[in-house]
Amino acid sequence: MGKIISIGCFLFLSFLGFAQEIEEGIPWEEHKRLSWADFKGKIPPAAVPAATTASGISYTYSANLLHHEVKLDFEVNAYFYPNESWYKPEQCTDNTLRHEQLHFDIAELFARKMRNRLHRTSFSDDVKEEVRKIYKDILNALKDYQDQYDWETNFSRNLEKQMEWNHKIEEALQQEWEE
Repeated sequence: MGKIISIGCFLFLSFLGFAQEIEEGIPWEEHKRLSWADFKGKIPPAAVPAATTASGISYTYSANLLHHEVKLDFEVNAYFYPNESWYKPEQCTDNTLRHEQLHFDIAELFARKMRNRLHRTSFSDDVKEEVRKIYKDILNALKDYQDQYDWETNFSRNLEKQMEWNHKIEEALQQEWEE
């Protein structure tokens, strides 16, 4: 007799920390770019950054377990959360917007990495914990990568490094798309 497990999990990652409430997000699309009109959140009173992009990865899956063999059906998506994303118009430029877009693109890159890991993994009857661990590993790597991106580009102010990252992420998305 087979057993079906359905699990939904949701991450909301803001680059200033984890948000408390979950909202409906805008899914990442290859040809859709963010505009400042998408940033609908209120600027926190003591905010230092010029802008904040709240994005994250969500997943759902179902698993059929039969004689210790698991078939996993899943969906993994990157989302942008308008009501938690904000900007200071007087401090932001087109370059700032491209920087914020790249945060969203990086979330998509890591959603693809998670899909890839789920495809490549042979799951046991402890599938719930195994999927959770993959998700946690991906989130940790995503956070580190986002931090490295901000640090290296000095939050978009280092134009040369920003251009390098733009190219790097565009290339990485193209490679992940082909795999």
